[in-house]
Formats: sequence, structure tokens, C-alpha cells
Amino acid sequence: MFIVNSYVVAVLFCVVTMLCWGSWGNTQKLAAKTWRYEFFYWDYVIGVLLCSVIFAFTLGSIGSVGRSFIPDLAQAAPNNILSAFIGGVVFNAANILLSAAISLCGLSVAFPVGIGLALVLGVLINYIGAAKGEPAYIFIGVVLIVIAIILNGVAYKKAQKTSAKLTTKGITISIIAGVIMALFFRFVAASVDLNNFAHPESGKMTPYTAVFIFSLGVFLSTFIFNGIAMKHPVNGEPVSAKDYFKGDTRTHLVGMLGGIIWCIGESFSMIASEKAGAAISYGLGQGATLVSALWGILVWKEFKGAPKISNQLNLAMFTLFVIGLGFLIYAGA
Repeated sequence: MFIVNSYVVAVLFCVVTMLCWGSWGNTQKLAAKTWRYEFFYWDYVIGVLLCSVIFAFTLGSIGSVGRSFIPDLAQAAPNNILSAFIGGVVFNAANILLSAAISLCGLSVAFPVGIGLALVLGVLINYIGAAKGEPAYIFIGVVLIVIAIILNGVAYKKAQKTSAKLTTKGITISIIAGVIMALFFRFVAASVDLNNFAHPESGKMTPYTAVFIFSLGVFLSTFIFNGIAMKHPVNGEPVSAKDYFKGDTRTHLVGMLGGIIWCIGESFSMIASEKAGAAISYGLGQGATLVSALWGILVWKEFKGAPKISNQLNLAMFTLFVIGLGFLIYAGA
């Protein structure tokens, strides 16, 4: 099993997580040109599950350190399997709402508001669950990120004065998604031995096994959550499951790519959590809000034509977010 042996490498893994979690939404934007997000989501969860299986049988099974995937899964305690599975269900509920928010108000708003809130709450929850890092610096970083989230919301409000109803709906869904999203990582982290990946406690799982069980929770709960979303969409008319099979191969592959990108980030975050701690690993990964906002503003031009004050507020948001993330990194150094 591959493991990380230093804090510096763990931070680099968290940066990869940040890039992945902040970039998968581009695949939804690409697919949205011809494809409803409800259909995109089926391909997305297939990609998540596929990636978790690949990691389990490669990085999770190579070398002489730790337990390989199959033996680890066989010895896992039922309560730990259930914990990782619940983490997948909780994440999926939040992520479907986030996908709906992206379809309403774009990457540059849904991510900073929803995932930024998830970062703040998630860091606190994971620190309480497994304290690691200097709390004062973690607190300062979280406060700066909260201010950054508020600035982004204000920037979007000022840029969308003619669409007040849509703005409120999109931001409200983003907030709900963020609150739920903050909970998932603690369930997954509780199923692994965060103190020793090489020789984990009996009954606990390696990160690779935990991510696989988590992905099963995501995949199976999609039949419930996305079924509801298809019958009661946040925007547009209800859609039928049979229409999913009308998509072309390229569109399906784009959705699966989105899931694979996200799962690479989740896997790297879990792998880094032994050296960085669950709170810092999760918090740095959720710096994805910066990456997604940059995609939305610079590539998808979601603030095109916005008043000057919106651009100034977004610049301030980026600055505070970077400083806040810097404090989180320093907290674990």
C-alpha cells in the first residue's frame, strides 16, 4: 500500500485534492451544453466508483507496507464499513444539491458559497473529531475564509440585480449543500486509523478501502437522490430515466471524467490525512473554492458585464481565501 511519509508531501497531496475538487465542475459545464445535470450525475457517480476500484487494486494493494485491499476489506468491522458508507450517502445528498446550484448560479458562486461553508464547518467538525494542528491558526484561517465567502455572495448579488429570484434560489441551495457537505468527511475519517496507515488498528480500514466503501454509498444512494431530482428538478421540466440512454458516448465520458477527477481528489485527501490531520487535509482540499471560482470567472466568464464593485469584491475574496489557506497549512507545520 502506498502511504505518505512527510507533512510536506501530505500538503502537496492536499493541493492535488484542491485542484481536482475545484475542477470537476468543468465537466458539468461542458455537458450542460446538451445535457441536463440530472443525467450528467449518473455518469459522474459511475466515474467515482470506477476510480475508487482502480485505486484500491493499484496504490491500495502494491508494496509490502500495510494491508492490501482485499484482506483489508475482509477484516473491516461492520461499524467502520457503515461509517464510510454513510459518509458516501451524506456526501451524495450534498453534491446533488451542489450540482443543482451550479446549474442555477455557476461555478464562481456555487463553489465559494457552498464548498466554502463546507470548508469552515468541516474543519471544525474534523478537528473536534481528531484534533491535530495549532487551533489558533486554524481558527484565524477559518475566519478569513468566512469573510471571503460573504464577499463572493455580495459580489454575485450585485452582478445579478435583474435576476433576484434565481440568485436567491441558487445561493440558498448552495448554503444547504455546504452544511450537509461539511459532515461527510468525518464519517469516512472515523473508519480509518488516522494515526497509523502502515499498521492500522484491527477492524479499521486503509484509506483506499474506505474510499471504495464511500463510493458504494455514493453510487447506491444516487438511485434515490437523483431519482427525486429528476422528478422534482430545481430548474426546468421533470425528466425521464429513459432519456439518459439518448446521450452520445462523448457526453457520457465527460460525466465519468468528472467523477474520476473528484475521486482522485478524495483519495489523495484521505492518503494525506495521516500526516496532515483530518481537519487540515479536508480544509486544504476544500480550497477548491478558489480553483472553481477562477474557472468560473476567467474561463466561463460568469461575471462578464458585472459592475466594477463585483470584480473588486471577488479580488478581495481571492486574497482572503489564499491567506486563510496559508494559516491552515501553517497550523499543521
